[in-house]
Amino acid sequence: MENRDASNAHAFSAAERAAVYHAIFSRRDVRGQFLPDAVPDEQLARLLLAAHHAPSVGFMQPWNFLVVRSPAVKQRVHDAFAAANAEAAALFPDDKRALYSRLKLQGILDAPINLCVTCDRTRSGPVVLGRTHMPAMDLYSSVCAVQNLWLAARAEGLGVGWVSIFHEEALQDALGIPRHIVPIAYLCLGRVSHFKDRPELESAGWLPRLPVADLVYHDQWGAADAGCAQPLTAALAQLEAAVRDGGPLPQ
Repeated sequence: MENRDASNAHAFSAAERAAVYHAIFSRRDVRGQFLPDAVPDEQLARLLLAAHHAPSVGFMQPWNFLVVRSPAVKQRVHDAFAAANAEAAALFPDDKRALYSRLKLQGILDAPINLCVTCDRTRSGPVVLGRTHMPAMDLYSSVCAVQNLWLAARAEGLGVGWVSIFHEEALQDALGIPRHIVPIAYLCLGRVSHFKDRPELESAGWLPRLPVADLVYHDQWGAADAGCAQPLTAALAQLEAAVRDGGPLPQ
């Protein structure tokens, strides 16, 4: 008979698991709820260390973290956002454009800390273990660093907002980033008045959340649940309903 205690030896306690899932499901892209309170350096250091402990292809650790506190620098970045945002609004059809214009899509000047996470694609040389056939893996690794930081920030009670409406070169110029360094994420970070119950774009009616079971295939692309995976499909539906209703996850 299987030793169930041994097979579960590396699992977190129920309370620890609940905390991890709470951070995941209550994380939000924060735009308009930032408070002016300073973020203590000890707290920011914990977030940066969490980001630095993300997985990376070939252990190349391609990221850098550019901390922005200067109002003048923030204004340059905001100007770059405003120019790109005006262009972006014109790309949407009339009904979406009206909604787009009402959305607050950044907190650059509001957040006490701005943080640009970058990727140095030359780090570790031209041949990197694990990137030989999928060269974009260094970019994906840097995104993992962003997610680590985001979840750690939520656990610390801090909000994070990812601003992506920039021309890359304009953002590089505003921050003095060399052309060969790729800006992965421009983040606004700080204490917040509250976290929204649902993602802002979902609440605003921009798009609904897709049912997770519709996104899961089995053995081959496009192969939906034909009966053999019913227990998994049922479990997904149960968990999704629990998260949607704000209740605890089923144990």
